[in-house]
Amino acid sequence: ADWGQVTEYAEVLARQSDRVRLDTIGRSTLDRPMLLLTITDPANHARLQEIRATQAKLADPRRIDDRGSREALIESGRLIVLITSAIHPTEVAGTLVPLTLAYRLAAATDTMLRQVLRETVVLIVPSLNPDGVDLVADWYRESIGMPWEGSPPPMLYHHYTGHDNNRDWYSFTQVETRNVVQRVYNIWHPQIVHDIHQQGPYASRYFVPPWTDPIEPNVDPLLVAATNSLGTAIAWDMLRQGKKGVTINAGYDAWSPARAYAHYHGGVRVLSETAGARLATPIEILPGELQNSDPGGGIPTWNDPIPWLGGRWGAGDILGYMEAGALSLLRNASASREAWLANFAAVAERAVAGWPKWPRAWVVPADPGSDASLAELSRILRTAQVEIDVSEGELIDGDRTWPPGSLVIDMRQPYAAFVQMLLAPQDYPGRLEYPGGPPKAPYDVTAHNLPLFLGLRAMPTRRMPQGEMERQTGTTVPRSRVIEGLSGRPGILVGLYQPWVPATDEGWTRWLFDRYEIPYATLHDQAIRQGDLARRFTSVVLPSVDPSVLDEGWAPGSMPVEFTGGLGTAGVQALRDFVEGGGTLVALGRSASWASDRLGLPVVDRLRGQPNDVFFAPGAQVSLVIDTTTSTGRHMRARTAAWIEGGAAFDLPANSAAVSVATYGARPSVLSGWVHGASALAGASAVVEVPFGSGKVVLFGIDPQQRGLSMATFPLLFNALKPRP
Repeated sequence: ADWGQVTEYAEVLARQSDRVRLDTIGRSTLDRPMLLLTITDPANHARLQEIRATQAKLADPRRIDDRGSREALIESGRLIVLITSAIHPTEVAGTLVPLTLAYRLAAATDTMLRQVLRETVVLIVPSLNPDGVDLVADWYRESIGMPWEGSPPPMLYHHYTGHDNNRDWYSFTQVETRNVVQRVYNIWHPQIVHDIHQQGPYASRYFVPPWTDPIEPNVDPLLVAATNSLGTAIAWDMLRQGKKGVTINAGYDAWSPARAYAHYHGGVRVLSETAGARLATPIEILPGELQNSDPGGGIPTWNDPIPWLGGRWGAGDILGYMEAGALSLLRNASASREAWLANFAAVAERAVAGWPKWPRAWVVPADPGSDASLAELSRILRTAQVEIDVSEGELIDGDRTWPPGSLVIDMRQPYAAFVQMLLAPQDYPGRLEYPGGPPKAPYDVTAHNLPLFLGLRAMPTRRMPQGEMERQTGTTVPRSRVIEGLSGRPGILVGLYQPWVPATDEGWTRWLFDRYEIPYATLHDQAIRQGDLARRFTSVVLPSVDPSVLDEGWAPGSMPVEFTGGLGTAGVQALRDFVEGGGTLVALGRSASWASDRLGLPVVDRLRGQPNDVFFAPGAQVSLVIDTTTSTGRHMRARTAAWIEGGAAFDLPANSAAVSVATYGARPSVLSGWVHGASALAGASAVVEVPFGSGKVVLFGIDPQQRGLSMATFPLLFNALKPRP
């Protein structure tokens, strides 16, 4: 289904059912409407304002007078369940299941679903990415009957972030995220969020929590226990219905907050992952093909008691599993409405009382040059409904003082867990696959410390600082704009490479350039291979892209011909000519080693080819020492934090003309998260300038623009770009 069809179906359902209300909660990046279906009993529809007011009080116990009032609110309140789907539109059944669920609830006559409607307000966001729904629908329709039928499209399915739009739930960089947080989460305060996804076709048929370890330590244990109970009940229900291959506690952890806003706002996130196919094209899976991804390889285990052993698998199967899981969640949760509301209230009460391991407050000093970073920190925290005070004069805490304009965050407030999770460094419990073996890879990255990303200090205090303070209100979202068709305009300086094998790093780089209004044009393989780059560009940026993609791209016959092939030898020669003629080539992450090899640069990446048991950086924040006399390091602080994920560590031969812009230091320091074998970075360069003919190449072994967050290292990327002559 495309987005027009989804919207039309939702409109018809809302017109014809007194159980369904349809609202628009904002516009997407490319200006499509984002929808919210509110589904409940007509009697509840008549008092939605009262239900929202009850939710707001339970979310903030400071607004409740006494225990009796609390119990009355729980008795009169309704369970709020938010169902989100289709954030990744290649998970195509995720576009359909919100509609089938909405219909089932709108048309329900059975006792169980009528109870759901009485006890629950069900909120459905049919897609967190309507732009991608259209992109994938169009691509699939055009591919039917072709050799590439069922392949993912050769472009990011979110305009900027691709798959990473589900990594934006604590930074709120994208408009879709902000729409849902500000107009659904912060208004309704859901107790349960059911986030519907698909996983790879050769995994188990369906995953639901309990999560694997580790769990981020500021997720309230009551929420962990509630998730375990509900997820296990869902799995049991589905197995009793004959749905095989339902697993729990396998593959997915709850460490990163980047996909779990609810965990820090009193709710549980119940992720479901149903095995996919080839978009809407069914597949045939042999039993042996499941062995490496099914928990027991086809053998019953405690967390996969009735394995699925193979067969035909298509969109109808996927939809059936998704719908069964969602309906089980609604039935089980609505049967315990008061318990869920009481748990929600208890989590808020524990936050307001303060956890023993939390400080009394956090102070973020207004250091010189920190205005933009303080504004970004405030934007993020205020979007998440965190209360912030700003000092009007000097702040005093014992023998410590902080300047006017510093931020003070009282840790006795409902969303203190969100604050602690972001302001305290992460101590990820790195583990090995087995004793003496390689490191066990986490599901996602291991660090998320905002002050390090933003170049700020955050100071925990044991008591509230003294001084005049004013409560901060509102949020300010920096203006972002979509720049289209720039390739035909004169004066474009930056060429940003965009491979036809989609790269999220390219999308984030493009987002950053749009946000900071850096003029650029998108360069595909064909444009680079044609050469004559210096006619339009002073700089070319290669985002982090796998070297095989840079060289070869899609194989002939696997995609329409215009999307096949990489840069090849012609592209390498064009880049060589560009730099020798005076241009600047900026290569990020995996592209840095590729550029060094193809151009024969006098640098060596000491990490290249090293096994994970020697060095493994799954995403962490490390210390960086910067040479501020270099052109790329100018106007920077001498020390800052940088993001390393995979990463490179460059050695410069004694006779090399290359210049080290930034090093990891003689004693590398992991500031937040986990790096296995960090000592391998000692003395190596993280950013290097290499003269080449009349131009230069700048190699980044770090990620200077990590998911649009790392403001502390944005200037390194901006400085690397060659200015207009």
